[in-house]
Amino acid sequence: MSHALRYALIVSLGGFVFGFDASVISGVVGFTAIEFGLNEFQQGMVVSAPTLGAIIASFLAGSLADRFGRRTVLKLIAALYVVSAICSAFATTYFLLVLARFIGGLAFASLHIAPMYIAEVASARSRGRMVSINQLNIMLGFSAAYFANYLILQLSAGDLPWVVALGIDVHTWRWMLGIEIVPALMYLALLYTIPESPRWLLLNDREQEARGIFSRLMSRNEVEVQIACIRESVSEGRQAVLDAVRRLFGRPMRLVLVLGLIVGVSQQITGINAVYFYAPTIFEQSGVGTDAAFVQAVWVGIINIVFTLLAMALIDRLGRKPLMLIGLAGVVVSMAICAGSFSRASYELPENRAGEVFALTESEVLKPLVGVRFENDVAFKNALKQRLTQEEYLSHQSALMQLAIDVNAKLVLIGILGFVASFAFSLGPVMWVLLSEIFPNTIRGVAISCIGVANSAVSYVVQLAFPWELAHLGIVGTFSIYGGFALLGFVLVAWLLPETRGKTLEQLEKALGVKSASNVVAHDPQKNACAV
Repeated sequence: MSHALRYALIVSLGGFVFGFDASVISGVVGFTAIEFGLNEFQQGMVVSAPTLGAIIASFLAGSLADRFGRRTVLKLIAALYVVSAICSAFATTYFLLVLARFIGGLAFASLHIAPMYIAEVASARSRGRMVSINQLNIMLGFSAAYFANYLILQLSAGDLPWVVALGIDVHTWRWMLGIEIVPALMYLALLYTIPESPRWLLLNDREQEARGIFSRLMSRNEVEVQIACIRESVSEGRQAVLDAVRRLFGRPMRLVLVLGLIVGVSQQITGINAVYFYAPTIFEQSGVGTDAAFVQAVWVGIINIVFTLLAMALIDRLGRKPLMLIGLAGVVVSMAICAGSFSRASYELPENRAGEVFALTESEVLKPLVGVRFENDVAFKNALKQRLTQEEYLSHQSALMQLAIDVNAKLVLIGILGFVASFAFSLGPVMWVLLSEIFPNTIRGVAISCIGVANSAVSYVVQLAFPWELAHLGIVGTFSIYGGFALLGFVLVAWLLPETRGKTLEQLEKALGVKSASNVVAHDPQKNACAV
């Protein structure tokens, strides 16, 4: 195994911990809603609190990485994941749970720093695949969380002595959150085995250390060429944060900034984190029941892995732009399938199953609704809320939905899995590759932080608003909004995004920082001596 690949695998474990931390809440939110009596806004806060922390971390991550080094910041991030996992598992109130999740969100800065580090140790010809390892680990983390949630849910329903002794049957959601401690500790330990980024060392006048690291990554002749190219690109030296921000927002960088914002915002505004973080909730809307919803959430994780691997195999062959266009088109089609399926659904508590309805609530409070047909989910849920207490509604919503809904659940599943596949094939891995490529060495940290803030802010709004959207706009309106934004993203990417495949970071800096997008496409990397 090459040194570059080993370093990339270790650093990208942060992606695994992020994926686990972010998606484990999909199985937790229902339990905490019942235990703490949460309304739609509070449920949204439990889910989105990490992303609020990520917004703050995004302001600081790049500048801290430029000031103290990529590896140092990654160690701090790993420690935050450990603290968050412990505090989340032992949270005794809604406020403490949100606070613990918020602390974990500060560690989401790994999404920006890990691709930066990997891009700075990888060669131009393999950079796309190497940076995509981080996205693959995110998908593995998502999948591991879905599987762990399902496994713990099944264990909690049994009566095995060791399950009872450990309290899994009583503290199910706490075990779901607490198990993250294991990968977080592993990540922190392994970060002590990697070197600092050689490009960062050169930027900070530590050439001898940089030479030593580059010698592990490439031949002696390539080391000299690479160092000469990096010297040229960082000849201005490290810039103060305000100077870097001014340069980022200056006229020469306008195209690059717009491209970064288009890709960064498109990744989140199409609703992927609503699907990831509320997967069981979404599947429950199709009437499959809680256990089946958790099983289908596992399929989300499997599809993630398969299509992320496919993207990794093709990103350095087809290029970044084709994958983005294919993925965005897939999101549009998938959301149309989901919205169309639910638009034809109806909701009616059947008279021949009235006994089951009354058994759920241990009363006949829902008797006036039996046999009444509702044409959309919002009307049905509002009718339930009028006759049930908040606790009763949260406890029985899934079972009542399963009894009432008439929808093509298989078509809904196809739409959701198609959406996940489209994202994993494009927006997921390609965004981080592009952001690690298009910004100049001297302001890369600050630039990725700025785009990260926009990315995290959009993600936060999507997660926070999703329970409210389901309650007030309905699932058809919610999915239609996501599909509309995907269509807009497709148009902008097709119009503005150039291809960056096969070019070194220094080549892209010259081409994108000074020239137009058309020059980037026409640029011949073979004519530039600065190829890694």
